[in-house]
Amino acid sequence: MRGICFDGIQQVAWKSLADARIEASTDVVVNVEMAGLCGSDLHPYFGRETGLDHGTVMGHEFVGRIVAVGDQVTQLSTGQRVFAPFTTNCGKCFFCSIGLTSRCEQGQLFGWRCNGQGLHGGQAELVRVPLAESTLLTIPDHIPPELALLLGDNLSTAFYCASMADIPGNKLVAIIGCGCVGLLSILAAREISGGQIVAIDKIPQRLEKAKQLGAIPATPDEAADVISNLTKGRGADSVMELVGLAPAQKLAYELLRPGGTMSVIGCHSSPSFAFTPAEAYDKNLTYRTGRSSARCYMQQLLERPSWLASIDLNAFITHRFEAADGVRAYEIFAHQKDGCIKAVLDFS
Repeated sequence: MRGICFDGIQQVAWKSLADARIEASTDVVVNVEMAGLCGSDLHPYFGRETGLDHGTVMGHEFVGRIVAVGDQVTQLSTGQRVFAPFTTNCGKCFFCSIGLTSRCEQGQLFGWRCNGQGLHGGQAELVRVPLAESTLLTIPDHIPPELALLLGDNLSTAFYCASMADIPGNKLVAIIGCGCVGLLSILAAREISGGQIVAIDKIPQRLEKAKQLGAIPATPDEAADVISNLTKGRGADSVMELVGLAPAQKLAYELLRPGGTMSVIGCHSSPSFAFTPAEAYDKNLTYRTGRSSARCYMQQLLERPSWLASIDLNAFITHRFEAADGVRAYEIFAHQKDGCIKAVLDFS
């Protein structure tokens, strides 16, 4: 098989590899039809996260058809179209039983191998899926592959972020970061809340998209004044931070009113916060963060068919590439060239 592999900082390569195969009786192998590039793929790409083995297949967003099943797999079969969360889940441990599938005791992240241990990712022609029956979902006929791809990570993560933000009613929420997950968070916040949404980003094209989705656009420099004017100086009731860098975290703190909630799904690699415990105490701040339990949200969101059908996929998936052109896809996506918000790789 061939796939996009990590080759070092800002280096990926389209390589030939040994075919993914069944290694455990609960595995399946999926023939990938489409894979997504995610902002969290850029953490090892830019060296913000270290330890990823060279030669690891990148990516944790994929949809495709099952081509092989392990001996103990009875609820899935070859030929079925499936989509996956970004981690495997056993479905049986304490954390899975309370809906915290992102902390499954046997969970592994697709596209992360360190010292030879871990899983190859989904940006390849084939991918092995452990714990398949409790990890994968079959794709309903009315769900296009692009939407299934978003449900496996970006859309589920957006809804998780909005759910943590405590925004029912008419609360004002600020959303920092208007990449794909940030823009989808506008939709999620609108689905949950009837309040105003201020979307914050540095890139004018992204702010224009946020405006089209019903948010009030603002640059980081404008955000404090915009929110102050909307709240009579009080500050945002909730802030959703989707960037994962210290300046965004500091801005979130500054925009939040006393007693407000900060919901953070930006993946921070810094060892310290951009504000002190004393500052958090003095603001009566509620801080919520963590990895989305995407497997649970995938299932929940499938129960909102009208809302899913209303999503204009082309507003989020801006760039499509043949899989063999994945190196160029990373260059464009990583450096936000050509207005790129979300890039997908076509393996069909």
